Amino acid sequence: MSTCSTVSWDLDEPVSGTAPVARTWLLLEQPGPWGAKALTSSHLDPALGRALEAAAKGTGVRVALIRRPGRHADRGTPVERRVYAAHTVPGNVWVRGATIRDPRRLLDLDLAALGRGDHRGFDSTLGGGPHLGDPLALVCTNGKRDRCCALLGRPLAAELAASGAAGVWEVTHLGGHRFSPTVLVLPHGYVYGRVQAHDVKEILHGAREGRIVVGGCRGNSAWDRPGQAAELAVRSALGEDAAGALSVVRTDGSAPRWEVTLAHTDGRHWRVTVAQGASSPPRPESCGAAVLGSPARMEIAAVRALTVTAALAS
Repeated sequence: MSTCSTVSWDLDEPVSGTAPVARTWLLLEQPGPWGAKALTSSHLDPALGRALEAAAKGTGVRVALIRRPGRHADRGTPVERRVYAAHTVPGNVWVRGATIRDPRRLLDLDLAALGRGDHRGFDSTLGGGPHLGDPLALVCTNGKRDRCCALLGRPLAAELAASGAAGVWEVTHLGGHRFSPTVLVLPHGYVYGRVQAHDVKEILHGAREGRIVVGGCRGNSAWDRPGQAAELAVRSALGEDAAGALSVVRTDGSAPRWEVTLAHTDGRHWRVTVAQGASSPPRPESCGAAVLGSPARMEIAAVRALTVTAALAS
């Protein structure tokens, strides 16, 4: 039976510039089953889920649920839950962790501050501190959202966990079901699609050393989608794999054409022209879609190095 991911693979749909956009991720451990919209259709109090969704709007924070790979029994009794907050903007990348028993404490967080990259409120409110373990690998497995995430994501998460890879979690929704299995890697916030276990192990090995693997990368969630595509294009052109080397300075224009200015930590600048095209022929954007679609694709029209004068003027 055909699925959205097999159709996307067969049509060789590019993955660059398709990552979810979030400067900061707020991740709450929630055992038990997840519905299609997990914050309001899981064993988490739906009123709390709605309140978190409302509080996060416009802050740059994306809230998601996580659980350990494997069976997901929820006995309905208070349990200790892990909470992570991760900021992914180069120059201020961090992951903080805390353990709580009452998830309603998340409503006491200043999500606008988290979105700006200020973790002090997270630490003081939840007793949080720096995550000192291995990078986190969050595999999208919410089959109620799209069956590809269950068919492909759950076996990947289980295989990674069984192999001894630390920091592996299942996560509720990363978007782009047709690129399943899809994985978010923290602290740096790069999202990958169509990955296998050996790919993720290479990606995590690089992340431990502060390196970014470009193959299979959908983009850095810190940037908008034109910025994601532009950054990956410059990385590919330079062979640059240092995690914090490139930043999106500004994005000018609007769909279907943008001019993205990027800066390197060594002072070099580039301007990348990104054009939005429509994927054809029409295809299912998810297995649950009732109609075929033509999802937008980010296409690189030009990559130009800027002189110092031009970079200062930008």
